[in-house]
Amino acid sequence: MNSPLQLVWALGMMAIAIALSAWQRLGLEWNLAIATGRTIVQLLVVGYVLAAVFAIREPWLVLMVLGVMLAISTLAARNRISRKIPHLLPLVGGSILVSILLTLVYINLLVIRPQVWYEPQYVIPLAGVVLGNAMNGAALAGERLVSTLNSSQLEIETHLSLGATPRQAVAQYRKDAINAGLIPTINTMMVVGIVTLPGIMTGQLLSGVNPLLAAAYQMLIMFMLAFATLITTSLVTWGICQKFFNQAAQLILW
Repeated sequence: MNSPLQLVWALGMMAIAIALSAWQRLGLEWNLAIATGRTIVQLLVVGYVLAAVFAIREPWLVLMVLGVMLAISTLAARNRISRKIPHLLPLVGGSILVSILLTLVYINLLVIRPQVWYEPQYVIPLAGVVLGNAMNGAALAGERLVSTLNSSQLEIETHLSLGATPRQAVAQYRKDAINAGLIPTINTMMVVGIVTLPGIMTGQLLSGVNPLLAAAYQMLIMFMLAFATLITTSLVTWGICQKFFNQAAQLILW
């Protein structure tokens, strides 16, 4: 879209949606209006901020943007998992940070190979996509594991009484939680390009990028998401399991 008029016409779809909600008495008018307003404001702010970052191209500014994104995603994931478990925030943040660092280092060294490691054109968009997916994976896996451990006290203590270590007693629960965290990513990979075109590839196609190049970038994105999400969920679930046992290998419920 090259003109404000086109954006106004695009906004017309939300006006029609609000009118339809009012006509059908769905009660969604206020929520749709707020969501529309927040979308406009948030994306405009992000657009101006990224335009400045891309123009300045300073490593400290890129790291500051990534730090803010990491802090927000960490807090969101922690809140979805639990607020009762002590020191969960640094555990989640550290897990996401490790996965992001490993992913970006691998991509920068072996795949994209930018002139400078902090090239904002690549680092910020890729980190943003991976952060969002890692956050969701950590939240899904962590929430699933905490819920399962709290509801499986008898089974876990039975395993412990029979001589199992804490790691052995919760191994299946941790495995199931990691699987739950990866299900959205794996399901997307199974049908990508057949049932749906991901947003990133669609945006590139709309901007005139060669379809094969857009497909190649989308492959890169999907592989990054799977890699980072697996690392994040593995670290988060491992850390949560540690917090459910004391030094005497006794189960602690939160």
